Amino acid sequence: MLIKKRRPSDVLPSEITPESIYRDRRRFLKTSALAAAGTILAPEFVTAKPMEALESLEGLADSPFSTDETLTGYEEVTTYNNFYEFGTGKEDPASLAPGRLEHRPWTITVSGEAENTGEFAIDDFLSGLTLEERIYRLRCVEAWSMVIPWAGVSLASVIQRAAPTSKAKYVRFDTLYDPNVMPAQAARGFSFLASIDWPYREGLRIDEAVHPLSFLATGLYGKEMPSQNGAPIRLVVPWKYGFKSIKSVVRIHFQEIEPECTWNLMQPQEYGFYANVNPNVDHPRWSQARERRIGEFFKRDTLMFNGYEEEVAHLYAGMDLAKYY
Repeated sequence: MLIKKRRPSDVLPSEITPESIYRDRRRFLKTSALAAAGTILAPEFVTAKPMEALESLEGLADSPFSTDETLTGYEEVTTYNNFYEFGTGKEDPASLAPGRLEHRPWTITVSGEAENTGEFAIDDFLSGLTLEERIYRLRCVEAWSMVIPWAGVSLASVIQRAAPTSKAKYVRFDTLYDPNVMPAQAARGFSFLASIDWPYREGLRIDEAVHPLSFLATGLYGKEMPSQNGAPIRLVVPWKYGFKSIKSVVRIHFQEIEPECTWNLMQPQEYGFYANVNPNVDHPRWSQARERRIGEFFKRDTLMFNGYEEEVAHLYAGMDLAKYY
């Protein structure tokens, strides 16, 4: 008899989403595995449009990396956001991004220490890759959390196409820079937003980037990605604090040295390069030991690496995680 050993990343049966939840989820998703070539996003997949016009996705492959935890509601996921390009309030992105952020045309530049570099229309960039659903925990550095059903592609599959050279030790990601679309990028004077060196930049070590959990998301909750959540494509790294999961990506750059990242540059004493979820290392201004799951009343304990310790702890063997935070 095969007995499965319970891992910290597993959940209790009482936490599993009822079949009736997720808005009749299987109306949007196909449970059968995709062919090796995968399913690609059609060129007409998205344009700038209001929330009610977002289209449902079909042909998403299920992922063994998904959690069965109760999902955070669609409305909360799409209205409670940090996307500082559209303002510092949680409601600002949902108010300002839809209808402003065009999802097509969209170009992604692959550059740096890789064999296959250049500028790619997003549909060519995604062509032939398997589009799958991954239900991940999201833990914000501000001590709140969500569980989100993302749709997208494995970051490792994208990196494999780029064929980084032996010099590529890190990967840097850049967000779109367009002050006409993103009002915070046009901020002037002595405001906090004016102090940011746009565009927003983030980075990973190459071994983190090719880890099976690392993901490029193009949708959520069985629908195309809303503008306020980082359309048309964003990074999702579930064992790290949410600010590492950069939105509206336009560049993927391979380099030999550790990249300069936006929050790490602005406040290095508070936001480290690694930003791994660690309940034992507090933010200088608050504890990280507990978190508030959006939609729940009581706080819960924060799990090491956001519950993905078994999968990713080996990446940091021998490192002082209080120093390399």
